[in-house]
Amino acid sequence: MTDARPMQIGELAERTGLSIRTLRHYDEIGLLRPSARSEGGFRLYTADDESRLLLIRRMKPLGYSLEQMGELLEVVDGLAEAPGDSALAARLADIRDEAHRRREDLRRQLDAADEFVRQLESR
Repeated sequence: MTDARPMQIGELAERTGLSIRTLRHYDEIGLLRPSARSEGGFRLYTADDESRLLLIRRMKPLGYSLEQMGELLEVVDGLAEAPGDSALAARLADIRDEAHRRREDLRRQLDAADEFVRQLESR
């Protein structure tokens, strides 16, 4: 996103392909809080908020729970504040390893689905 102006919830939902209801839920549980509110009380989101939301969205296909997403974001936020924190860096490495495992599982499932489709097409 190159536009520096804040976005309201509808624009963010449209840009990310998530529903307004999902964004409100993420706000309620603390997963993605808007950076500001307008004078009228509307949620306002920045480019950083959009990036954070895209990170969350990318975790969904790998089967991460909302709690696990929150844990990852805590680690990411902690490393942004304390880049030299070895405990957080180790936790991020564990999360990265788990993401690789989940991706491989998903790839195997996709391979099986492709084989199934090929079998159907050969009939």
